Amino acid sequence: MSPELTETLRQIATEAADAKDDWWIIGSAAVALHGGATGPVKDVDLLMSERDAAALLRRVGVEPAPGVADALFHSRVRASWTAPPVPVDVMGGFSFAAAEGWRAPALATREAVAADAGQVFVPSVAELKALLMSFGREKDLARAAMLVG
Repeated sequence: MSPELTETLRQIATEAADAKDDWWIIGSAAVALHGGATGPVKDVDLLMSERDAAALLRRVGVEPAPGVADALFHSRVRASWTAPPVPVDVMGGFSFAAAEGWRAPALATREAVAADAGQVFVPSVAELKALLMSFGREKDLARAAMLVG
């Protein structure tokens, strides 16, 4: 893991420590935390509740905004926190397009990973793999294939 990603995870652990609800890192950073050979992680996807996302963003000096729906993803609260070495996409009330319409991920697992001054959380390998596959994008399918388990 790069020093930049390590520092970013440390900052997330610090700033999210007071969250009231469960939160997770997903995407390429989560795959890397599970040992997948992702190459350089370009951003960190942080899923939180709406209230925790808004609170974290305000605490770090970023104004939360409603997430604009695109063809695949939507968040009720969203913004990019760019102060850490690797930008963090903070998403509160996240949902994605599925065959049945917009669907929030139903994450049931939460595994702690040490991050210097605290810990960050990721879904289990099986749950992360299923989530990435449900997105259906080629890059997410490739990330899912990197996960062993």
